[in-house]
Amino acid sequence: MVAICTNGHLMCAGCFIHLLADARLKEEQATCPNCRCEISKSLCCRNLAVEKAVSELPSECGFCMRQFPRSLLERHQKEECQDRVTQCKYKRIGCPWQGPYHELTVHEAECTHPTKTGNELMEILDEMDQTHKKEMQLYNSIFSLLSFEKIGYTEVQFRPYRTDDFITRLYYETPRFTVLNQTWVLKARVNDSERNPNLSCKRTLSFQLILKSKINSPMECSFLLLKGPYDDVKINPVIYHFVFTNENNETDYVPLPIIDSVECNKLLAAKNINLRLFIFQIQK
Repeated sequence: MVAICTNGHLMCAGCFIHLLADARLKEEQATCPNCRCEISKSLCCRNLAVEKAVSELPSECGFCMRQFPRSLLERHQKEECQDRVTQCKYKRIGCPWQGPYHELTVHEAECTHPTKTGNELMEILDEMDQTHKKEMQLYNSIFSLLSFEKIGYTEVQFRPYRTDDFITRLYYETPRFTVLNQTWVLKARVNDSERNPNLSCKRTLSFQLILKSKINSPMECSFLLLKGPYDDVKINPVIYHFVFTNENNETDYVPLPIIDSVECNKLLAAKNINLRLFIFQIQK
């Protein structure tokens, strides 16, 4: 994507999102780096003509270093480049080899994994099973939670606010919402409220779940946040657990498991952050 300001200056998608995210962190209006006019997702638009021209510009393949039009580069790197990184076909029985595609045939002809004994292969497969088991543990946990009697979910919208400190800090908070017949609030902060997150290349978000209702007995819950139905943010689901009481009604701040700082900038650049919250009540 190529964005254009109201005076005609161009910004690539990465720079545009970064400018909006920095402005949010510094409580400033984002401006064009060339003419300083105001920029936002509503004020700027895509320049399709420039995007088309850019797609035809030569770009260097990261594997063979040859140049191709950008519109053809992805296909070349995935399917045609003889230097692209590939894996041995015996990966399924534990071969760790990775190398350029043009060496694949020679490697597979010499690969020792097909000639390993049954016992050797069983040891390798056991290690692979353990890795797969860890990967599946999260999904098995989610399926287990879905069998609970009391399950609630809702769409939540984090809105940006500023603290009352002398040096204000950005934080996010949702309006109150009701799940499982209780009233809740979510709060979020950037880089665990460090002084100048706008100076950091690595950006993270963490959040806490707060029970606002009074309860008669401890309420044990598991909860997780997922992307909302209208957002494309990439979140790796993580299940958190907490026992709520009237005296201890706030969880610690826990990481919002977005995959990297680029995804965090996308959230910071948005007007609001829209996610989906699931809460599972654990009954003894």
